[in-house]
Amino acid sequence: MGNTEKRVEAPLTEEVIKTLRMGDEVLLSGIIYTARDMAHARLEEMIGNGEELPFDAAGSVIYYVGPSPAPEGRVIGSAGPTTSYRMDPFVPVMFKAGMRGMIGKGPRSEEVKNLIVEKCGVYFGATGGAAALLSESILEAEVIAFDDLGPEALRKLRVCDMPVIVINDCYGGDLYLEGVRKYSSDVQIWQ
Repeated sequence: MGNTEKRVEAPLTEEVIKTLRMGDEVLLSGIIYTARDMAHARLEEMIGNGEELPFDAAGSVIYYVGPSPAPEGRVIGSAGPTTSYRMDPFVPVMFKAGMRGMIGKGPRSEEVKNLIVEKCGVYFGATGGAAALLSESILEAEVIAFDDLGPEALRKLRVCDMPVIVINDCYGGDLYLEGVRKYSSDVQIWQ
């Protein structure tokens, strides 16, 4: 299980993804995009219709977030992750479009975990209770599509040292499963 801190730049390359292991603490910088359920449904429809996406999906990282309005003097409001499994149905088409990374909270389906291995992707976890802290790592935020969705509009974010942790790596590692196994074995040792 990884446990080193790494600095990673988005968009992601296959070479960088292959250096990441479950449990690695990552400080993510670069350009990422926000999308939740409704935005994903529209992106899937665009892809199905052969339309050009409103962003370059190659190596992209999608953050599952619907940020709150920006307070005065800030580029974005609280930006905590939403539950990721709601986006699981859209992951196959997003990988096909070029996405390589996802940020959210909670476990993923077996299909998504298999795709992460097959497509050389990565799933990062962000701490749900640290929405205000996470927003501090967002330097720029711009709505680039689906403005009518309000907080769920598609946004382009420039981030610097956003703290995330590798949950699912491209080798099949799953921090949620390994964490439970490790905790279970540690508890047995102490009984």
